[in-house]
Amino acid sequence: MILCIGTTPAVQRVMVFPRLVLDAVNRAVTTLDGAAGKSVNVAKVLNALGEASLATGFLGGDRGRQVEAVLIGHGVGMSFVQVAARTRECVTVIDQSSGRITELVEESPSVTPAESEPLLAVIRQRLPGSRAVVMSGTIAPGVDQGLYRVCVQLAHEHRLLTVVDAQGVALTEALAARPGLVKPNRSELAATLRRELRDGVALVAGMRELGERGAQRVVVTAGKEPTLAFDGQKLWRITSPRITAVNPIGSGDAFAAGVVWRLVRGDDLGEACRWGAAAGAANALTLMPGEVNRADIDRLAAEVAVEQISD
Repeated sequence: MILCIGTTPAVQRVMVFPRLVLDAVNRAVTTLDGAAGKSVNVAKVLNALGEASLATGFLGGDRGRQVEAVLIGHGVGMSFVQVAARTRECVTVIDQSSGRITELVEESPSVTPAESEPLLAVIRQRLPGSRAVVMSGTIAPGVDQGLYRVCVQLAHEHRLLTVVDAQGVALTEALAARPGLVKPNRSELAATLRRELRDGVALVAGMRELGERGAQRVVVTAGKEPTLAFDGQKLWRITSPRITAVNPIGSGDAFAAGVVWRLVRGDDLGEACRWGAAAGAANALTLMPGEVNRADIDRLAAEVAVEQISD
């Protein structure tokens, strides 16, 4: 089982319009409702890959119950902490005429210190039965920004692989505990380092800096551009297959799921990223984030180019 930790799950609505016009009435031709948030997406993709997963974090109100119902429907395990604040909602708007995709994100409500304490109890309870721990996304207001650092430390006590997909303070705090892998995208890495990464040389230097600060492996995704992966010795460039994307939201989460799925099976980082890239591409072929088709992943994995390079 892979434990998926994230404090900001969401109800997810995807609306598709033939042509979106601002300051006008727009009628959707397709509307889908589901559950998302980075950790929820990771759990759903792992489940599609045949890997048992368990999602945990905070849920509240009617939307929280909706997230639970969706995960039950997908057969995803969960152990959420119930809080007073209503779970947030995010809306993806797809304009078919232009191919533009707009994400409307409701910020996560605050969680009180008293409400956040039970989450660590859940994590401690679930770690002994886990193979790896994935920590994803922004840490909710009111929760200690060192949460992922504590989770990495607890996971190390059980000798588990740890993956942190975050940015800013949440990521820098986690580095102190030496996570097994960190996976920011390029803009998140730049924001964390507080400097622009103008070219490949600067990007690799930023990755090495994360390694020096504690990350055992670093993977940096960049949308349609190649992903770079560094394990402290070897550097890889991973080029995803060309696809016609339907909705790329959540593809970074799918990438994280594919990578951890293969790492726990003994693949090296380059080969694990092949499956991460395939999962990310498969996610972009579906309207709802995280609801990938396993057959797409298997097919696309053969089309991913993995090249060891020197910097």
